[in-house]
Amino acid sequence: MKVFPLRPNPAIYSCNAYLVTGDWKRIEDVNTLVDIGTDAYVLEEVATIPTGIGKSQVEQVILTHHHFDHTGGVRELLKRFRPRVRSFSDQLPGEELPLRDGERIRMGDRDCEIIHVPGHSQDSICIYCEEERTLFSGDTPLRIRTAGGTYGDGYVQALERLARRAVEIIYSGHDDPVLANGSEIIRATLRNVTAKA
Repeated sequence: MKVFPLRPNPAIYSCNAYLVTGDWKRIEDVNTLVDIGTDAYVLEEVATIPTGIGKSQVEQVILTHHHFDHTGGVRELLKRFRPRVRSFSDQLPGEELPLRDGERIRMGDRDCEIIHVPGHSQDSICIYCEEERTLFSGDTPLRIRTAGGTYGDGYVQALERLARRAVEIIYSGHDDPVLANGSEIIRATLRNVTAKA
């Protein structure tokens, strides 16, 4: 799995997007865009990345949730690359089949797990690749540094599931990537979320 972090438009509020390809860019690998952003700005960069001969540069896009800063560029993406659009929400354009919690989906040359994490939004997901020890977290809060607060049961239960995964790298919707010790960050957040202030 090769992950290309894409630069969002600096002129507007937008999310991070990531292009995932296979290491060898084989015909059977699935070129996948994780989120698109408020507009189609990242598509110019996508067009410059080698993604394999005889393949669409974006075969599918997985949206981590429905907020506009993650989905605003979908219509332009559909016009340009005609990818499958997948998300936990069933109200986005071009969508073939909503994702389900626990579903396995191919990204690049790896199978990844969809983990529903309600909290930031009801349709928020994380995408976990066990082989790469990599998590795409969207806007799921994974760096809660102080104890206390009120959190929904669904978020806490999903955080417990994430804490059981071996995570080294976290690709976030807005922060810089975490390139080491992802599991420690998630476990610290779980301790703070479940502690009494």
